[in-house]
Amino acid sequence: MRHPPRSVLLAVAGTVALVAGALLPVVTAQGAVPACTVEYSVTSQWDAGFQGAVKITNNATALSSWNLTFDFADGQKVTQGWSAKWSQSGTTVTAANESWNGSLGTGASVSAGFIASGSKTNAAPTTFNLNGTTCNADTAPTPTPTPTTPPTTDPPDTGDEPPALRVSGNKLVDADGNTRRLLGVNRSGGEFMCVQGRGIWDGPVDDTAVKAIADWNVDTVRIPLNEECWLGLSNINSAYGGTNYVNAVKDLVARVEAHGMTPIVELHWNYGQYTGNSAGCSDVHASCQKPMPDMQYTPSFWTSVANTFKNDQAVVFDLFNEPYPDRATSTTTQAWQCWRDGGTCPGIGYEVAGMQDLVDSIRATGARNVILAGGLAYSNDLSQWLTYKPTDPTGNLAAAYHVYNFNTCANESCWNSTLAPVAAQVPLVAGEIGENTCSHGFVDQVMKWFDDRGLSYLGWTWNTWDCSTGPSLISGYDGTPTAYGVGLRDHLRALNG
Repeated sequence: MRHPPRSVLLAVAGTVALVAGALLPVVTAQGAVPACTVEYSVTSQWDAGFQGAVKITNNATALSSWNLTFDFADGQKVTQGWSAKWSQSGTTVTAANESWNGSLGTGASVSAGFIASGSKTNAAPTTFNLNGTTCNADTAPTPTPTPTTPPTTDPPDTGDEPPALRVSGNKLVDADGNTRRLLGVNRSGGEFMCVQGRGIWDGPVDDTAVKAIADWNVDTVRIPLNEECWLGLSNINSAYGGTNYVNAVKDLVARVEAHGMTPIVELHWNYGQYTGNSAGCSDVHASCQKPMPDMQYTPSFWTSVANTFKNDQAVVFDLFNEPYPDRATSTTTQAWQCWRDGGTCPGIGYEVAGMQDLVDSIRATGARNVILAGGLAYSNDLSQWLTYKPTDPTGNLAAAYHVYNFNTCANESCWNSTLAPVAAQVPLVAGEIGENTCSHGFVDQVMKWFDDRGLSYLGWTWNTWDCSTGPSLISGYDGTPTAYGVGLRDHLRALNG
C-alpha cells in the first residue's frame, strides 16, 4: 500500500525504540588525531554466523579510492557484502571501494557491511589498515557509551505462543497438522520512519500497544521493513539503522509472539532508482515503493533476515510488498519473467532480484520458514502466478495478494477466475485488504469470499492516519477503531471469539 503524504505523517508523533548495539567505539586520545578511524560492529548474530559493519573515517589527505584490510582471529569467513568489494585470503579480509563511493575527503566517512560465518568465540578484529596506513593509532579505549534509551526488556510470557507453520497442500498447518489461518493487521512504520530520519516505528510498539492489537482477536501482525535500515547503509542515521534497527525489529517480533500472534516480516522499501511509469520517487535510496527488489542489496537483506529468524518457524517471510514490473515493461510475459527471474528488466534501470533469487537466498541459510510471494500490479494480479511460481526445495511457498476497492481485481468475478485456481494449489494470504471510503462495505465482501474458502487476510493498517489516505484501522493506539476499522475488528472478534 502507498502511504499518506509526508506532511500527514509528520503530524503523527512517533515513539522510537532504540537498543544498544555491539559497536566498538573509537575515541582519540587527548591531543592526538589518527590518520583514519574504523568503527567495527556486529549488527546481528545467529548460531553459525553474523552480520557486521565497518565505518571508515579519513582524517588525512583526501582519497580518490580506498582499500581497507583487517584480520579475523577465530576462523570467520565473509560470504557476502555490500557498499564495498569484499574478499578474503586466509584470515585477511579486504574491503575495496565501489566505483560510486571511492572518493573519501578529509573528515569524510563511508560505511560498508557484510555477512560472515563465525565460530562461538568470534573475536572482533584488532587492527585496521586503510591504504596501508594503520587506523585508530594514538587512540585510547573508552567504556561503551550509555544508550540513549534504556535497553528493552523481555516481553511478558502469555503462555500462548504462535504455531510453527508449514505448507501442506493448499493449507498452512501447525506442527500437529491443524489448519491455520492468518487473520490480522499490518503495523506500518518500519519501512519509512528510519529512512526519513524520524525514528524506527510510527507510534508505540510497547507491550501495551501490542496487547491492544491482540485484543481485536488478531492472530497475525505483518511488519513492513526497509532494507537500507536493516543493513545499516551509510545514508541511514545510525540511531535508526543497523544494530538499533535490527534489534528493534527482533523486539517487536518477540512482543507479537508473546501475545500469541504470528509475525510476518516483509520487505517494503528497497534501493534502486526508478523514474518510469507509476514511480513513487526519483530517489535511488529506499524512500518509496520500487517496482521490484534490487540485486545489489535485497539478497543480502533476506540472507540476514533469514539467519536471524530461521530457528523460529512461527515467523513468516513476505518477499516483497507490491511488485509492479508490469508498469515498466511492454508485455505481460516480460513482466512475469522479470518477477520470477530478475536480471535486466525492460524499463527498470537497476539490476533486479527476482522472486527465485530471494527464495534461493533464504533457503541457502537453512531457513524453512513459510515464504509469501505477491504477484504483479501491486500484488493484485495473480493470473500467471502458478505458471511462474518460484521453485522452493522445502515446499513452504504461499501466494500473497493485495486488494483495495480501487484495484482492478476487486470483485468476485475476478477472484473466482484468478484467485480460486491459485488457492486450490497453494495457501493464499491477502496480506493487505482495505478501502478508502472510511467505511467497511468493501472489506466485508472481501472477508466473506476469503472466509468461505478458509483463506487468510490482514487489514491495512494499524496506524492513526486518516482512514481515506491510509487507510487506517484505528484512531488511537489503544485500539479505538475508525469507522472503517470497526468492520475488521467486529468480524475478527466474531470469528475468534
